[in-house]
Amino acid sequence: MRLALISFHGCPVARLGEKDTGGMNVYVLNLANELGSLGHHVDVFTRYHDVQDPKIVELSLNVRVVHLDGGPISERKEDLGIHTTDFAANLHEFISEEAIEYDLVHSHYWLSGKIAAEISRTCNVPHVATFHTLAKTKLRARAGEKETSHRANIELEIMQSSHSLLVLTEKEKEDIRELYDIPARNIEVIPAGVDTNRFNVEDKITSRNHIGIADRETLLYVGRIEPIKGLDILFDALKTLSHSRDLQLVVVGGSLSGDKELKALMEKAETLGISDLIDFRGSVEQSDLKYYYSAADIFVLPSHYESFGLVALEAMACGTPVVASRVGGIPSFLDDGNVGYLIPWRCPEPFADKIEILLENHDLRKYMGKSAALKADQMNWSGIARQVVGLYGSAIEEYGLKEAV
Repeated sequence: MRLALISFHGCPVARLGEKDTGGMNVYVLNLANELGSLGHHVDVFTRYHDVQDPKIVELSLNVRVVHLDGGPISERKEDLGIHTTDFAANLHEFISEEAIEYDLVHSHYWLSGKIAAEISRTCNVPHVATFHTLAKTKLRARAGEKETSHRANIELEIMQSSHSLLVLTEKEKEDIRELYDIPARNIEVIPAGVDTNRFNVEDKITSRNHIGIADRETLLYVGRIEPIKGLDILFDALKTLSHSRDLQLVVVGGSLSGDKELKALMEKAETLGISDLIDFRGSVEQSDLKYYYSAADIFVLPSHYESFGLVALEAMACGTPVVASRVGGIPSFLDDGNVGYLIPWRCPEPFADKIEILLENHDLRKYMGKSAALKADQMNWSGIARQVVGLYGSAIEEYGLKEAV
């Protein structure tokens, strides 16, 4: 198959952990690479994010990333909607110049869905849509105050016009059925995967030496620095734990300069008297992430909302137990009490309690870490990609039958 993946605002080769880069970027990157390894030809279309971005990046076997103009590079994600029409026109021009005929287009996020709907209509190809986050779900969780009814309306239009919806969890399928009134038959659940070649168990002491952190009880957070990620809750839990333990919290993600959210967190840490326990690392190289996961005693994810929670799965692949909020897609793969613990969201006390239990019990941490690695291995990308290929094939076949009528 020749496939077009559209990830308008999320470049798969962008540096992770900074604003607007995260799990979706990783998902698109890994899916594209795995599809390519299966012999399919994949072009990933995204906007320019840096003046030094080449137009075409040969990502891996059979896989290209194509950068197209889609608004000013500095434009905020919230303001990108007005540029989707221009991006679609530039994508049409690229298709014409390259004389390419795609078999299917797969969009990622609602902005990409707008573009893909146009490409599907004009190029006469089926459209599979994956949203990654939904406006109505975030609003219901009081985690998306900036989300608008306009976005929700566009999402509904995309859902109604696409030929299949690929969602990552049963919870997301349930939300789409309940909040957008989309029939279950149009929704296919295929979880995200994890690259177990990249993320695997490394020796803890060696990992700590590699990334330069002290040999102390270590909690780790990886992700963007945003209120939705709940780091303020984690800081409150850390304050409770600091009275009785010699521990540190390593925070990976965000920019160490000019980040308002990071500055606010640093001020909160100062107020709580825990600044000396927190090591802010900013964004790090993807190749170093497995050492951070392996160096930690516990991975913590206190988010108010997560569509899937891919970083938790990466930590599990590295044999690290997880304490995370019971939100979004996290319960779909985090078996409470077996690979870690699920905590009611916005509740620092149970977070502190479960972290304390794991820190006190080395054998329990070891058991959960092994169980976590085994669970992650069952979700490796090679198997997940084959399921996606099956969905693509069904969408193409059904589209052809409809066109023949």
